[in-house]
Amino acid sequence: MSRIGRAPIAVPAGVEIKIEENNVVTVKGPKGTLSERFHPEMTISMRGNELQVSRPNDLKENRSLHGLTRSLLNNMVVGVTEGYKKTLEVNGVGYRVALEGGKLVMNLGFSHQVTMEAPEGIAIEVPNPNQIVISGYDKQLVGQFAANVREKRPPEPYKGKGIKYADEVIRRKVGKTGVKK
Repeated sequence: MSRIGRAPIAVPAGVEIKIEENNVVTVKGPKGTLSERFHPEMTISMRGNELQVSRPNDLKENRSLHGLTRSLLNNMVVGVTEGYKKTLEVNGVGYRVALEGGKLVMNLGFSHQVTMEAPEGIAIEVPNPNQIVISGYDKQLVGQFAANVREKRPPEPYKGKGIKYADEVIRRKVGKTGVKK
């Protein structure tokens, strides 16, 4: 049995879960509503205030889908109760970010400013000119938007300039050593 798939998901108070036909699960909580369609082979059931995922047999595909389904359901429950947050840091001389009218405006050393608009369900905060905090209730959407922001100027290994995750470690390289005679 999958250790991850076998573990039940505790459903906190204030979270409403609907399991419809074709394995469509809707999770509604204080932060928002998420809906996802899961593989038809997986059996999703509510037992008291716990969600349980089971599989029909031990085929390789079903074993891998078992843990995946449980993880996705858990991410949905955590998202509508607590939410998710990614913090990005901007490093570089003259590199800075600002929030103007709900849009993220970044000066990243290009001849123009880079402007990005957050998708629905994503909140952007700029506590200081070198930090971006992206938060929301959909883990996949938060991670994808953070990756899109980082993609505008990924960190380079020589000086460490660019946009990086707060917990990311950039492996630095030694530059040129000079001319040998």
